[in-house]
Amino acid sequence: MKEWRVILYYTGRTLFGFALLMVVPALVGLVEGDYSSVAIFVFSAGLTATFAQLLSLAVGRPERQLEWKHGLAIVALTWLLATLFGAVPDVLSGYYLSYLDAVFDVMSGFTTTGLTLIQHPDTISDALNTWRFLLTYVGGQGIIVMALVFFVNEVGAFKIYAGEGKDERLLPNVRNTAREIWRISLTYLVIGSLLLSAVLWFGGLAAPRAVLNGVWMFMSAWSTGGFAPHSENLLYYHNAFFEYAATGFAVLGSLNFAFHHALWQGKWKEIRRNLEFLTFVFTLNFLWIFVAVGLIKTGAYNGLVSLMRIGYLELVSAHTTTGFMSVYAGQLAHSWGNVALIGLTVAMMLGGSASSTAGGFKALRIGILWKALVLDVRRFLLPESAVVRMRFHHISDVLLTDERVKAAALIIILYLITWAIGSMTLLLYGYPLGMSLFEAASATANAGLSTGVTSAAMPWVIKVVFTLMMWMGRLEFLSVFVFFSYIVRGVFDR
Repeated sequence: MKEWRVILYYTGRTLFGFALLMVVPALVGLVEGDYSSVAIFVFSAGLTATFAQLLSLAVGRPERQLEWKHGLAIVALTWLLATLFGAVPDVLSGYYLSYLDAVFDVMSGFTTTGLTLIQHPDTISDALNTWRFLLTYVGGQGIIVMALVFFVNEVGAFKIYAGEGKDERLLPNVRNTAREIWRISLTYLVIGSLLLSAVLWFGGLAAPRAVLNGVWMFMSAWSTGGFAPHSENLLYYHNAFFEYAATGFAVLGSLNFAFHHALWQGKWKEIRRNLEFLTFVFTLNFLWIFVAVGLIKTGAYNGLVSLMRIGYLELVSAHTTTGFMSVYAGQLAHSWGNVALIGLTVAMMLGGSASSTAGGFKALRIGILWKALVLDVRRFLLPESAVVRMRFHHISDVLLTDERVKAAALIIILYLITWAIGSMTLLLYGYPLGMSLFEAASATANAGLSTGVTSAAMPWVIKVVFTLMMWMGRLEFLSVFVFFSYIVRGVFDR
């Protein structure tokens, strides 16, 4: 119980901060005179805040200090409870066929995946749309990162922060690190929203709609979330410049916050020296060869302009795990061909950067494994008595150790196992192999691209499996495993 007091107390405090987020869509509804949405979000906020406060008060302030195991379990439980409570306004809105569908969508938003089960997205209220994109934006930065800025300032707070899949200290103090992450994100929010809104306004959209769509789509791009306020996703806008701008912000969002911070400090050498950034650039353009060849073979698009605007942007969307779609799901499934789809699948699994809004293996881990391979080859070529060491550059020069290599390999193996489980689940329900592999990769890597498999008509088992896959993939497994181990110990260990 002493262990659980620590976990539940800080979970309650963090969940209270999450409840306050519901005020934002309530205000949007109030401004627009949509009092039904106001009532839904006020009720949901009150329900969540009451539960959070009762949870913290019931266990009381713990005497024990935070430890690593507590931090990991707090993160997993907070994300789970935030998803369950975050689905309340969704299901009350009437745009979901079941509470499970709403939970799926909220988890997809939080984990910046972008797969959706919402019904008639073109007709939903601005308040509900604001909520969906706000979830994606906050999830990209991290619920715990938000809590560290406003609600939690404790000794050992870094142990909660690291449990969310982020281990970069931008500044010596973890709370200042969280503030710096939000400073970077909010600065880009202002710039990006203004740019995208201007593009839509000049493209013929009325000013109020241009502003709302610009803000929403920036949140989705920066957080590599892939949600869109219309069922046609990027296709709705029919604007090449908007597509390039939104995808460009997705690339920025997929980069490490420490990388952004270094560039803001004037350390431009990171662009040509940073292992993670260079690995991302290499894998993106290497996979483009396969995607381009595949599209040319199938004759899906003729000419360089079409290949770049559709093929290359879709690859970038996959590699950054954003999930923006400039093609229909049916076209992706039946017109792109196996070679191009395999390229997109690999891109989704590789993902963006560590300590960013992106999912997947992360470029830093791929770079570390490559360096480890080069190091082993060197060891074989040199005399046995030779001592061979290697360093790589990531913000600073880092020694390549066996522990780093093992940690990188372990996470990649866990992603592959999760991908395999998701694929086999789809196969058992009769979905084709190629579509199963693609859709499972999209859920595991928090990417959001779809060949049409993800829909409200899916069996409930697949919805549950995908929800768990998105949760584990976003938190990079360890937090979820520690949380479940606490439950197992509570049941079986006396």
